[in-house]
Amino acid sequence: MASLNKVMLIGNAGRDAELRYTANGTAQAQFTLAVNNRRKGSSGEWEDQTEWFNIVFWAEQAERLSQYITKGKQLYIEGRLQTRSWDDDQGQKHYRTEVIGNHLEFLGSRNDADGAGGDSGWGDGGRSFSGGNRGGASRGGGYQGKPTGAGAAGGANFPSDPDDLPFE
Repeated sequence: MASLNKVMLIGNAGRDAELRYTANGTAQAQFTLAVNNRRKGSSGEWEDQTEWFNIVFWAEQAERLSQYITKGKQLYIEGRLQTRSWDDDQGQKHYRTEVIGNHLEFLGSRNDADGAGGDSGWGDGGRSFSGGNRGGASRGGGYQGKPTGAGAAGGANFPSDPDDLPFE
């Protein structure tokens, strides 16, 4: 029997990405994403409803992206849902559902922090990062920009020169 766990979101970063490292040294970047839904309410007026998502990227992809994800940036994210649970000091169980990202595209223009601009600002339709997962091994296409050679460890094909990065 087939199964699928895939999430696709477009929204604005609710806060700057926070970069942390696990006990074994694996990088983890966390931030929130606000996704707005406009609908007509019972009174006939348009209402905005905002849904907040917890986003997590892992490994080398987390280190690269955490430098550029700032509050207000418009982002397209693909990933999968994961719910984890833990017990606090009082023995109460807590749950947290997260989107484990494996692909991200920056939308809006380079100079537009709130992402309202229609132009992607990247000259050729935008730049994106793909691949990477919790184990640090990369799956998927890697860096989607101009090819730059062998790439980084773990299979991701990131530019080796910081000047080749498609960001500000």
